Amino acid sequence: MWNLIFWIICLLINSGLLAIVFYALLCLTDLEVDQMDPFVATANINRWILLEFALQAALSILLLFTGHWILFLAAVPLTCYHAMLFIRRQHLIDVTEVFRNLNTDKKRRMIKLGVYMIFFTICVFRVVLFAVNLILNDDDDIDSH
Repeated sequence: MWNLIFWIICLLINSGLLAIVFYALLCLTDLEVDQMDPFVATANINRWILLEFALQAALSILLLFTGHWILFLAAVPLTCYHAMLFIRRQHLIDVTEVFRNLNTDKKRRMIKLGVYMIFFTICVFRVVLFAVNLILNDDDDIDSH
């Protein structure tokens, strides 16, 4: 039962991370085609960056403390990258340089989207696996009584 709860929490965290990165990509795309003002776009993206960093750190810590070493080692590089950006104070998008860094920011977020999609797929698979195992084990316990 605890494994199922753990993987549901991981799935929720990954869903949040996917939503944040996808939203940032949408804002950058809207900015690129002049559908959004640079001030609005940077404000909308910057509002969610610290939450993304916190969720990624929470996911890494959760994987570390529960002993999922391979997934932890896969999540650590992105967490360290976020920590490096935060320490250097480069985590927020500057409105005056948004157009100069637009393609780079989009590429970084596409890579993040790919990483989060891989983790999301793993979490969905594990939730289904443990849910099915839980259901099958409960059926065996009921039949034996």
